[in-house]
Amino acid sequence: MSPPLDWLSRLLEITPVRGQLDLRCLYGAPWRIDQSESAPGEIPYHVMLGGTAVLEDPAGGKPQQLVAGDIVLLADGDAHTLHDGGGRRAKRSRERAVANLVVSENAGVGARLDMLCGRFVLSPVHARLLRAYLPTRLIAHSAERTEGAADTGLHLSNLLALMRVETGSDSLGGRAMLNALSTALFALTLRFASESDQVPAGLLALAGYPRLAPALDALFHDPGHPWTLPALAQLCNMSRATFVRLFQEKLGRSASDLLTDIRMTVAANELRTSSASTGAIAESVGYQSEAAFQRAFKLHMGVTPAGWRRGGN
Repeated sequence: MSPPLDWLSRLLEITPVRGQLDLRCLYGAPWRIDQSESAPGEIPYHVMLGGTAVLEDPAGGKPQQLVAGDIVLLADGDAHTLHDGGGRRAKRSRERAVANLVVSENAGVGARLDMLCGRFVLSPVHARLLRAYLPTRLIAHSAERTEGAADTGLHLSNLLALMRVETGSDSLGGRAMLNALSTALFALTLRFASESDQVPAGLLALAGYPRLAPALDALFHDPGHPWTLPALAQLCNMSRATFVRLFQEKLGRSASDLLTDIRMTVAANELRTSSASTGAIAESVGYQSEAAFQRAFKLHMGVTPAGWRRGGN
């Protein structure tokens, strides 16, 4: 008998994420990192173990100050720049391979930085779902413990401490451990952000609003059910109009949009991993007509179900 899953566990079940730690940066000011755009299906991350940094906004917005304990997830994988904030020309860095890790260092003698850089790897179709509903730039301040996220903040800090220990040793299985910790970092950071006081519109804001939790759980756990807005509103004990307004306000999209994205992701997984017929898969994700499912799938994925099953992208 399988245990019941919360919405985040279900999300990560249908969109598997694999963490990969690439680099530990040990710099003295002045330093600068210009990271290029990530490959499709990759979400870069940075973990501040020590020191401070400035994250520039390529759109010209206000730079963001980072301190020890901050975790940065860049869901869109955009090119980005981090630096020490001093304005001086950066010292050239060099890389050296140690057991299970690559360390990047420079000759700067100013304020010290200790930062982990890595990526979360997933298939492009799964990345599409996550990028549609996560903040473009998510910064989790694990050192700031709000009342609702105190326990998770402590767990996150302990995870970062373990990552620091593992990157500083050459223990057996260290590389596998670091990647496993990186994978756990993704889920724990999302949990922490959903419990924080301020989170941009998206799944995390929706999850942090208890009145809408029944609808969120229902959509993830039973996407094949013929959900209607009145039925979802009833689950949340509110009127249809209030439900529609609050859902749009918290998620930034409608409940129908989220349901369609979940259905198409589940269907895409089934087409690639099972031998079930297209009609059976269509029915399992809530389509009574195979023709209607085929049209919806092609509109959403850009390829027919048969083409997707053959390996088309």
